[in-house]
Amino acid sequence: MSTTTNDAVVTTDTDREIHIERIFDAPRERVWAAYSRIELLTQWWGRGNRLDVERWEFRVGGHWRFVEHADGETHGFEGRFREITPQERIVYSFEWDGMPAHVAIDSVSFIDLGDGRTKAVTDSQFHTPQERDGMVQSGMEIGLNAGYRALDALLARKS
Repeated sequence: MSTTTNDAVVTTDTDREIHIERIFDAPRERVWAAYSRIELLTQWWGRGNRLDVERWEFRVGGHWRFVEHADGETHGFEGRFREITPQERIVYSFEWDGMPAHVAIDSVSFIDLGDGRTKAVTDSQFHTPQERDGMVQSGMEIGLNAGYRALDALLARKS
């Protein structure tokens, strides 16, 4: 299955993985900063909604936890960093309070396209096909694309 929504390509070619590709009109250094610097991350990660940072330890083994406030509801997300290769790759666990104890492992790679643009490639690995399907059915693609639009706006302001 493959769909294109707001320039993000989301595929579920294997039964336990979600693969996402998105090109940003900014150099890799700026996209990396938007993912790794908390003062920038909070401007786009929660789809542009208010985001409470309960924990941010950007280092291998570090814990992160965000609570997004949207439409009178709160949505908590958290995980731990497994790998950080500056400007190249971040690997972390991801758990959404809406699916407690169903932890995915996300890896985000930052590819310099050589023309001032960057491709972010995210692979989310789930323990079971049912967990992957639950995340797909949760509306994650809508939230993901809203976050990417907020990131586009942030990157445009920094031009």
